[in-house]
Parts: sequence; structure tokens; C-alpha cells
Amino acid sequence: MKLLLVEDDQTTLSYLTKGLREQGYSTDEADNGVDALHLATTGHYDLIVLDRMLPQLDGLAVLAALRAGGDRTPVLILSALSHVDERIRGLKAGGDDYLTKPFSFAELQLRIENLLQRSAPGNGAVTELGAGDLVMDLIGHRVTRAGKEISLQPKEFQLLRYLLEHRGQVVSRTLLFEAVWDYHFDPKTNVIDVHIAKLRKKLEANGGEPLIETVRGTGYVIR
Repeated sequence: MKLLLVEDDQTTLSYLTKGLREQGYSTDEADNGVDALHLATTGHYDLIVLDRMLPQLDGLAVLAALRAGGDRTPVLILSALSHVDERIRGLKAGGDDYLTKPFSFAELQLRIENLLQRSAPGNGAVTELGAGDLVMDLIGHRVTRAGKEISLQPKEFQLLRYLLEHRGQVVSRTLLFEAVWDYHFDPKTNVIDVHIAKLRKKLEANGGEPLIETVRGTGYVIR
């Protein structure tokens, strides 16, 4: 998946680029509206993350030009303007979603994934996740492995769901902590490791092959 990241604050742009590339996305970057419009109209992107206030050409002007030209690429607007009227303006201009600053990276990533899923041809709502003989029923809130049900605590279920939703991607402890506990990561806590250990024990209780792999110094992944 290739994303266009448009943000005039270099610190934020570097943060977005690093985080999204770590999650497996390919990215191009622009720090002003003119360059953003040029890249968006000459390249192919699966999604655009677009800052609302940009030098040279405002973000909404970029968006309006794209939509006027028939470009339907999903656009996630980022903005420090949080008033409801501003959000409505952004959505009316053709934005597919609107995220106010400051934001958590976990929420940004989830919104990107939701937009990509919605825009994929033939994609409906996901009701089941899995890996090998492991099946997670999102509607019934049940997990089975080789046909045997596994009883999980709510946080264990959320951890496993997040890893399955990002199957093949190495997920950092920071992302897991933000996504499951909705807190910013405290490097002094071992809560992630404790819950992962309990989850592994349950998943492998009946002799199943290990599913959750530790990537040293980075995080966890289900292949």
C-alpha cells in the first residue's frame, strides 16, 4: 500500500513517515499544497493523509482540486481545527475522515486501515480473523484453535485481535499499549509482556504450534 503524506510541520511529517513505514506502508511526502497536488495528480496512491493548513495551497483547496478532477483516492484530513464546523467543512469538501491534532498514532493507523478496507473493491465487513488453525469470531466474540474453544480475558482478546488484524506486521509495544489500554506507553511497565505470556500459554495449551513471535527490541508478530 502506498500513501501520500502531506504535512508542513517537519517533526510531525517525520513521525508519520517513520511510523507508517515501520507498519509496512510505502510513502511519499510533501510539506506544501502545491507539491502535494502535483504528487497526487501524477502518482498513484491508495490513500492520502492531508494536513488542513498548508503553505502555498490550503489542504481543502488541494482536496477540492482532486475531487473536481475525478480523483476518488481516500483522504484522511489532519487538522488542529477541531470545531465541529471545521470538521463538517472538511468532510463536505470531499474528505473521507477527519482526525484532529494532537492524535495517537494507534488511532491514525486504525483510521487509515478502515479507509483502505472500505475502498477496496468487493470488501465487506470483516467478521472473522485467523491464522493457521486459530479462528477468531468477531461477532460471537469467540476464539477456537483446532476446533477447541479458548477462553480469553477481554484484554487478551483485544491483544490477539490487534495482532491478527496486523498479521505479518511487527507491532511495537507502544502501539499495543495505545490500542488496547488507550494509554501512552510507559517503558518501565511490563504489562504487555505479562499479557502476551498469558495469551501464549492459552493458545499453546493443547500442544499447538507457537503463533506469537517476539521480534527482539521491536515487538510482536503473528506470521
